[in-house]
Amino acid sequence: MNIKLITIGKTDHVQLQQLIAEYQKRLSFYIKFDFEIIPDIKNVKSLSEMQQKEKEGELILSKVGPSDHLLLLDENGKSFSSVSFSTELQKKMNSGIKTLVFVIGGPYGFSAAVYEKAQGRISLSSMTFSHQMVRLFFIEQLYRAFTILRNEPYHHQ
Repeated sequence: MNIKLITIGKTDHVQLQQLIAEYQKRLSFYIKFDFEIIPDIKNVKSLSEMQQKEKEGELILSKVGPSDHLLLLDENGKSFSSVSFSTELQKKMNSGIKTLVFVIGGPYGFSAAVYEKAQGRISLSSMTFSHQMVRLFFIEQLYRAFTILRNEPYHHQ
């Protein structure tokens, strides 16, 4: 299985970029992982919230293949502990999915078309985090999930 993370907009903070790169490197020992950044939409001030979501949605869906399994990182999604997330990830791997795609949307969330295409939603927390921080948190949780599945000493219970 391959895992792909799609996000909107680049990360401005060098320290976050370094940490993200570190966890991407660690994750590469377990699985093929792609991190795809869709550039910010230009002239967003002239667009309504709905128009921005629609444009971002079109860009997101253009990166998702017809057989990809799409999960959205969404504040209204299902919450997991790290251990239960690793179990869910194992189920996805066992089911024969070729590419599991996670998406972090733009500042206003996802368009209706993206919600319709998605097979599920995951919440990292009921708190709100910056989209840049969520990238790091999520990639770290993916890494943690694989260490849990391999009984490696990274995660403590």
